[in-house]
Amino acid sequence: MRNKDYIIYVLRLGHRVERDKRITTHVGLVSRAFGADGIFIAGERDESVKKSLEKVVMMWGGPFLIEIGVSAKRIIREWRLRGGEVIHLTMYGLPLPDVIEEIRKSKKDKLIVVGAEKVPSWVFNTADWNVSITNQPHSEVAALAIFLHELFEGKEFEFEFRNAKIKVIPSIRGKKIVKIEKS
Repeated sequence: MRNKDYIIYVLRLGHRVERDKRITTHVGLVSRAFGADGIFIAGERDESVKKSLEKVVMMWGGPFLIEIGVSAKRIIREWRLRGGEVIHLTMYGLPLPDVIEEIRKSKKDKLIVVGAEKVPSWVFNTADWNVSITNQPHSEVAALAIFLHELFEGKEFEFEFRNAKIKVIPSIRGKKIVKIEKS
C-alpha cells in the first residue's frame, strides 16, 4: 500500500439511493484504488453500495473501511477535533496546481469531501481547503481521481493491497488475472 504519513478518508456528501448508487460506488472504488484508507457516505443508508465495495475489498485487497449513513457535520467536526484537515473538491476553490504541494507536505490526516447534490455553504466555510479541479462543471469521481493522483505523484501504480485474492498482471493485450496463493 502507500506510505502512511497520514490517514486519508473520503466523505461522500448527500448520497441518494435511487439516484446516486453507481456514482457513489465509483467514488468508493476510486478512493480505494488511489490510496484512501476508507470512505464515509453521508445521506441515505444504502447497504447495496456498502456490500459492493466490501466485495471489491475482499477480492482485490485492502485495508479499506466503509461507513454508510453518517452525519457529514459530525464526521467533519470530529475529524477537525482530532487535528485532521478537510479538503473539499469543488470547481470554486483555489486551483489544484497552486495548492497541491502545500497539502502534500502537511502530515495532518486528510478528509477529502466530494458532493452529490448541491454542496451546502457550511462545507465551504468549514473546509481548510476548497480545491478546484478546473473551474468547469465536472464529475466528483474524476475530481477525486485527479486529486489523489496528484497527491501521491502517480505512485498509485505501485500500491500493493493486503489480503488480495486476485491480481491483474499488466499485458499489452487481453486480460490477465491471477489468483494469489497464500503461503
